[in-house]
Amino acid sequence: MTADSQDVETTYWSATKLLEMFDVTPDGQDRFIGETGIDDGEDRLVVEGTQVLAQAVVAVAKRCPDKSIRSAHAVFSRPIVVETPVALVLDVMHEGRSTATVLVYAEQNGKRCAVITVLADVPTGDVIRHHAPRPDVTAPEGAIDTPMGVTGREVRLVDVHDVNSPDEVGPPELYAWLHYDPIPQRDDLAKALLAHFTGHLSISTTMRAHPGIGTSQAHYTVSTAPMTVTVSFHEPVKWDGWLLYTHDSTQVGAGMSYVRGQVHTQAGELIASFVQEGLIRPMRTTDTAIDVRARL
Repeated sequence: MTADSQDVETTYWSATKLLEMFDVTPDGQDRFIGETGIDDGEDRLVVEGTQVLAQAVVAVAKRCPDKSIRSAHAVFSRPIVVETPVALVLDVMHEGRSTATVLVYAEQNGKRCAVITVLADVPTGDVIRHHAPRPDVTAPEGAIDTPMGVTGREVRLVDVHDVNSPDEVGPPELYAWLHYDPIPQRDDLAKALLAHFTGHLSISTTMRAHPGIGTSQAHYTVSTAPMTVTVSFHEPVKWDGWLLYTHDSTQVGAGMSYVRGQVHTQAGELIASFVQEGLIRPMRTTDTAIDVRARL
């Protein structure tokens, strides 16, 4: 979903379309089918891992309608390509009165590509409660507009003009304000939407601290990919207005990065936390024979 694909994003890549893609369709016992998108001639041929994570959240919510999705941990092992549907096969490891644990296998063309472990529960009243405060950063009105190719989703970065540039260097942290239209009212779709953006800026956050390296080089001179994403949803998950995604890269080395993050409402409530492990490695020379849109 590139910012310069205006015709495509108007007709296909929109916040409404994302929600439709997340809303997977039942296909037999403990099996769902998810749309993967189109080859628009501009975008990458590889599906975003967090899109499949979002679909897994909805699949388990439909499988366990009496419970609320509390967390999901995804491991992405094989690329999923666009235009071919993905099958989500559920293995219910445990389903009790209070909690359920479900393994979701994302399969395409007969191969398993990812596994997502989802925890669902029945929320209860508080015994104790606290949460990390929202970072005191520039408000959305003063942040920098950053088109990211989805109509109905506005992204504004704090003090960063070009998140992909190897020349824009700063601490390994990024603050992104997001505004969605529409904001889903269904709990599972709201959580899916929150999960979807958790993988978008983490590798850029890591690279920001290192001069001469940026995500504009991804898939050309360096190989990058989210390998795991974990997202935890803090009840209740409701918001209006803007969301603040905080990214903090605490370590990078040996070909992998580690980023932790939080999602606050504009009013200051912490509604989700996340972690990403990302691959950052030299591009193998043999990869030059692969269409750049299909590389990891």
